[in-house]
Amino acid sequence: MTRLTHLDQDGAAHMVDVSAKPATTRQAIATGRITMSQEARQAISEGLVKKGDVLAVARVAGIMAAKKTSELIPLCHPLPLSSISIGLELDDAGVVAIATAKTSGQTGVEMEALTAVSTTLLTVYDMAKAIDKTMIIGDICLLEKTGGKSGNWKRD
Repeated sequence: MTRLTHLDQDGAAHMVDVSAKPATTRQAIATGRITMSQEARQAISEGLVKKGDVLAVARVAGIMAAKKTSELIPLCHPLPLSSISIGLELDDAGVVAIATAKTSGQTGVEMEALTAVSTTLLTVYDMAKAIDKTMIIGDICLLEKTGGKSGNWKRD
């Protein structure tokens, strides 16, 4: 069984000491989607949502969230992000978000990418909920990570 790194020998939670690890360039890409009614999708597409430009606000929210990940996720290291980008695409069912986070450091940026995607989609929901309260957020996952001791990984 793999040892859980956030537990010490007595089973108490602790932040992993990464001080002996070399700093490397690290990147993580995460995705997720929000499905919605055609009415909500069309309103977002045409810029008709009363709260404003849904995709622009959601993109900024995702970037802000990535920068605050260590304040939201217990035991997560605060990281100096060198880049965070949010891609948003409208499809027939709703909105797909892709977040790419990058840093040069001693630990990975997977949590930052996942937090960015989650917050981006929650913001879409918040801004369009007056049109469609039945929207569903899902399929949030890590697509790829590069750098670090464990090397590169990509979802099949």
